[in-house]
Amino acid sequence: MKRTAMLLIVLALLTGSKTNAQDNNLNSEVITLMTYNLKFASPSFEPAWEVRRDMQVDMIKKYQPDIIGTQEGLKGQIDYLAKQLPEYEVVGEGRQGGDDDEHMAVFYKRGKFRLRQLNSFALSETPGIIGSGPEVNPRIVTWARFALVNIPARDKNGNYPQDYRGHWEGTREFYVFNTHFFNGPIDTLARLNAAKLIEEKISALKRFGSWAPDRPVFLMGDFNCRPGSKPYNVLVGEGKAGSKGLFKNTFEDKDKIDWILYKGPVKVLNYEVVNYNVNGVFPSDHKPIFTELELVY
Repeated sequence: MKRTAMLLIVLALLTGSKTNAQDNNLNSEVITLMTYNLKFASPSFEPAWEVRRDMQVDMIKKYQPDIIGTQEGLKGQIDYLAKQLPEYEVVGEGRQGGDDDEHMAVFYKRGKFRLRQLNSFALSETPGIIGSGPEVNPRIVTWARFALVNIPARDKNGNYPQDYRGHWEGTREFYVFNTHFFNGPIDTLARLNAAKLIEEKISALKRFGSWAPDRPVFLMGDFNCRPGSKPYNVLVGEGKAGSKGLFKNTFEDKDKIDWILYKGPVKVLNYEVVNYNVNGVFPSDHKPIFTELELVY
């Protein structure tokens, strides 16, 4: 009797584990995101970019984030990181347009995602004009729609099906928004209106009908303000996080101005402020935020 009971328990555990694994494979996907203010290649900042750049490459290789939103990187900085990290594709432009000024770049692993849509808008009264706003230090948002690479299963002969038009039904997509808010005590109104504009832009991406999937949305960047501030409350809401269909914070730290926010079918698995340094020397004046998230479809 004891042996029979033990076998039944083992069998139940194995069956349950298999079912859970199958459910996870079919209905969820784990991705990792990082937001990182690189610190622009300022000649007065120590250590110099020529020293910091390889530290940043080493840190990224250690963490292997699937998607990285960077702020402040000038063209030369972005190009260097892209060359040293060939597994990533990089998109985005400078805040004056094209290669000019600090970039709002998004790095993504080309082997894991397909880029479906890409755009930028200015944080100004004329968001369609990149570079509009203040003459010095205008701000922008880079956003992208990604699809997880999902190759159809091969048949017993090792071939893909010749007709798999229904394959699109398994497509899993999500949005990433990357930004850098205005800084300084006099720009509180600009930050508030930047948050309102971003919420307006993201709200327009709501699914059209029941046949369209509910795509997760991630908003990351250097917001130059803290949780509880008016811009934060526009995005996350006052009181209960994520109320009224707004964003949730992957982890609310009252001292952090770098955030990764999310909305939609997402579960936060891990959050880390990356304390990477070499003998006490940090490669930027910001520490990256790294998150591990489960997309539940």
